[in-house]
Amino acid sequence: MRVVLTGFAPFGGEATNPSWDAVRRVVPDGYELVTAELPCEFGASLDALRGLLAEHAPDAVVCVGQAGGRTGVTPERVAVNLDDARIPDNAGRRPIDEPVVPGGPAAYFSSLPVKACVAALHDAGIPASVSHTAGTFVCNHVFYGLMHLIATEHPTVRGGFVHVPYAPEQGHDDMPSLDLDTTARALDLVIRTTLTRTTDLHVTAGSLH
Repeated sequence: MRVVLTGFAPFGGEATNPSWDAVRRVVPDGYELVTAELPCEFGASLDALRGLLAEHAPDAVVCVGQAGGRTGVTPERVAVNLDDARIPDNAGRRPIDEPVVPGGPAAYFSSLPVKACVAALHDAGIPASVSHTAGTFVCNHVFYGLMHLIATEHPTVRGGFVHVPYAPEQGHDDMPSLDLDTTARALDLVIRTTLTRTTDLHVTAGSLH
């Protein structure tokens, strides 16, 4: 089984991005792994992702981004067709109230087993919860764009998005953080859970906190 796993370049004045730093530390366990750093830019990030799917024909795609302030690893459940940037991306673009894909559906659900992933992370002692909002910045842009690519061009691929907290190295001492090795282990668990389950757990998300 082949998996594409992506993180993001640093943005917003940060020197590093824990999404890419953790992705680079993932040691594949029972699957083939392709990793890539996406630019934190509207448009260019999706162009890069489209190229990865075309080149590598993966069975699954997991995109990863930073969500500063979150206390654990949060698989995202839904992507919305909306770009509404609080700050400019790394190319200086700041779309407001624009669709990711003009004429596309209002939203897509992840095809990862998000609840099963959270349960597996809890079993490993890693803080995690299901998230129902990926925001409206480049993370959601990539998540929605990925699911649109799957729906329209790659119907056999499973895909979704995972947010990770700050890393201690970033120096946000007043905010929650998670060490990069633990985050990398979490991403491996998300991948392995996705590859071994065809259906998700049928429990309330609240019971997984």
